[in-house]
Amino acid sequence: MIPKAAQLILLVATWFVCYCPQKQGEMNMNTIAESYVKLVLKIGLYDPDYVDAYYGPEAWRPAKLQGEPAQPFPFEELDQEVSGLMAQLENINQEKFGEPEKLRRAYLYKQLSSVKARIDLLSGKKMTFDEESKALYDAVAPTYNQEYFDQILKELEGALPGLGEVSERLANFRKAFIIPKEKLDAVFQAAIAECRNRTLKHMALPENENFKVEYVTGKSWSAYNWYKGNYYSVIQVNTDLPIYIDQAIDYACHEGYPGHHVYNALLEKHLMREKNWMEVSVYPLFSPQSLIAEGSANFGIDMAFPGNQRVEFEREVLFPVAGLDPAAAEKYYALLGLRKRLAYADNEAARQYLDGKIDKEAALNWLTKYSLMTQERAERRVRFIEQYRSYVINYNLGQDIVKHYIEKNGGTEDNPDKRWELFHRLLSTPQTPTGLYKE
Repeated sequence: MIPKAAQLILLVATWFVCYCPQKQGEMNMNTIAESYVKLVLKIGLYDPDYVDAYYGPEAWRPAKLQGEPAQPFPFEELDQEVSGLMAQLENINQEKFGEPEKLRRAYLYKQLSSVKARIDLLSGKKMTFDEESKALYDAVAPTYNQEYFDQILKELEGALPGLGEVSERLANFRKAFIIPKEKLDAVFQAAIAECRNRTLKHMALPENENFKVEYVTGKSWSAYNWYKGNYYSVIQVNTDLPIYIDQAIDYACHEGYPGHHVYNALLEKHLMREKNWMEVSVYPLFSPQSLIAEGSANFGIDMAFPGNQRVEFEREVLFPVAGLDPAAAEKYYALLGLRKRLAYADNEAARQYLDGKIDKEAALNWLTKYSLMTQERAERRVRFIEQYRSYVINYNLGQDIVKHYIEKNGGTEDNPDKRWELFHRLLSTPQTPTGLYKE
């Protein structure tokens, strides 16, 4: 005979399982989330670029690989593991889920799908540029032909002084806007302070959030945010090549406020700490999360400096700090506005090069002509493409998807409160690229 106390416990447990599917589903997702984190960390042992950030339990980190030669990639084991987690997620009944739980399930599924794709790629499976971007980032960038970019070049040609190729003329024009090395940190600190002040007017951040800036060399990227957890980042700026005055705000916003630093801090605060959704404690670089991260970081520049506010601030503050002529600011940004229309030229260079339609030299020529890069910057960009492949779509397409989501839901420039409300929601909830585009 079962004691009455035990009968009561059994009844409560039975009710919980049978009549509380939402809580049961959340418990299942917590288990899947933990397995997902450990799986990503395991892949990171074989793929040094894969784990961009991790701030979860140290006990979840796998032991480092030992022995020479390096251990072979355990494709079948990892593939079975990720397939099993996806199957478990598919079997969760979300009928009683609220919106946060539905977003969480969709996010986890897309992230796991990208994990499976990364395993496939590491095992040697071949994908086209578009197949890879869809599998990893849940998005495919539009294709533009050469005539599209030629037309934009004609417009720039008429606006730039001098003779010769447009890229050479732009490079010569921009020389007057290079930040002197001895003033670089002062300019960046002024830009960071303004970006932070503007962000704090609209978004509450964790009290102890902070980051430091380091200046590095020898990288394929221009700047990088390394999120360490506990609301702290290390932002590195690559000084291999000259840094232009416009890049100060670009980096301060994109890597800091309201970009990557804010995005990671809000996910940690609202999802990991408040909800115990541990999946956000790991950031696999080659995943849909990167499209949200890069897209929101790029769009965050326009969030912080709408309309002409950026030109006004730079003319009044940053140009003098850098020792540059403020009178030239308007023309400089007018030309950069035209150049911005060439943003998708990067994608075309990467798509053609990685699909084997052009060789490395042709990719360099494309980037110098249509992305208006100097030879040195084009060479660095090709190194980036070789290292990160279809990741390039996350900057331009990501920005367009975020912009579409914000504006479609009423966050237009003339409605800044709604704009920031939606932006805050985007950075504080688990989102997917397809989910954003459908809203």
